[in-house]
Amino acid sequence: MNFPRRPWLFLCPLLAAVAVLVASAASLDSSAPPATCAAPGGWWQMSGTIPQSVSGTEVLARAAAAEIVLLGEQHDDEDHHRWQAQVLAGLHALRPDMVIGFEMFPRQAQPALEHWVAGQLTVPAFLAQTAWTERWSLPIEFYLPLFEFARINRIPMIALNVDAKLTRAIGDKGWDAIPEREREGVGRAAPASEAYRDFLFGVYGEHAHGGDARSSRAFQYFVEAQQNWDRAMAEALLARRISGPQGQPPPLIVGIMGSGHLRYGLGVPHQLRDLGVGRVVTLLPLSANEDCREIRPNLANAVFTLPKKPAPPVPPPRLGVQLEDADTGQGGVRVLAVTAGSLADRSGLVAGDSLLEVAGRPASKAAAVTAVVRAAPPGTWLPLRIRRGEAMLDVVIRFPPPLPCSWPQAWEPHRRWTSP
Repeated sequence: MNFPRRPWLFLCPLLAAVAVLVASAASLDSSAPPATCAAPGGWWQMSGTIPQSVSGTEVLARAAAAEIVLLGEQHDDEDHHRWQAQVLAGLHALRPDMVIGFEMFPRQAQPALEHWVAGQLTVPAFLAQTAWTERWSLPIEFYLPLFEFARINRIPMIALNVDAKLTRAIGDKGWDAIPEREREGVGRAAPASEAYRDFLFGVYGEHAHGGDARSSRAFQYFVEAQQNWDRAMAEALLARRISGPQGQPPPLIVGIMGSGHLRYGLGVPHQLRDLGVGRVVTLLPLSANEDCREIRPNLANAVFTLPKKPAPPVPPPRLGVQLEDADTGQGGVRVLAVTAGSLADRSGLVAGDSLLEVAGRPASKAAAVTAVVRAAPPGTWLPLRIRRGEAMLDVVIRFPPPLPCSWPQAWEPHRRWTSP
């Protein structure tokens, strides 16, 4: 989840910051950190306060025997999705009768998922029918191997999420204020544990209204929005736990979602337990840049530590801006900061501007603006319509022509990613 000013829109890890997760983990468990770090490239489980190596064969066998398996991710880490593809392949070899649920899709996208698995859609058509850029706005290349795996093996895909408008509405006025006909069939969530409220308050204070008290109505609505999100995914997963023909066992249900929804069993696993599901296995990837002390008791049933990879060269920003999704109710993408002397500065953009249109199309997400900027060839012009105070202005970004020995790919502006 991209997690700007309206955190209830994106509470999945691209979306709390690692620092928030580390602090939250400490509040969930006060035991001393493990004395040794888990080496990368393998599976680990906690034994007391020390992570112990466990074979992948054992982890997958236990997961394949479960009713529901949840695979976490940090949305913007490509290695997390490669790990998910690896785990899916291992589970499929043990339990070919499988269903895969994705947080990335709201329930309205379900028909498109079914057409995709049936081989009836090209990739562009799939992206258009699921409104991928508008609804998720992360590079499709991160997720496409998972979708292709489902299509090739004819594994049903299910949309786990609800419309973002429902999440926003609950965050604004609470669950009870939403008419039943607008709840998309989602039932009342099981009450959040104090540990989950602790975690959510840390995220809320970091990214929303830091001055609000834990007892404030605004924070309570924020919690209810997150709980509804968790409950919706839990109910969608459970709905596919149906027995096969002639009394065959039900399929293995796998959920793909942000790690913030399943760490310590506080989000979706908690809602699944309330719904009567007893055998839920949670598996998490741990990025190489995360502190090994993240591996704590009850974090997950098992954790896979990813190895480090060479850092790519960091090009200078193409525009020199920081962007975030606006939360004013008037739409647009807010310019948080402009680097002095940058192309954005020379073009007349200033901090506080709201981008309303980019190349004649509405600007609704910071990530979508980034994608348009990234795709603009050198030497071209990019028209922008902005709101500055009460005034509407037109600005044209004139990208310089390519230079010898320049970066081989278009640069992208700095983005403000704050994700669990």
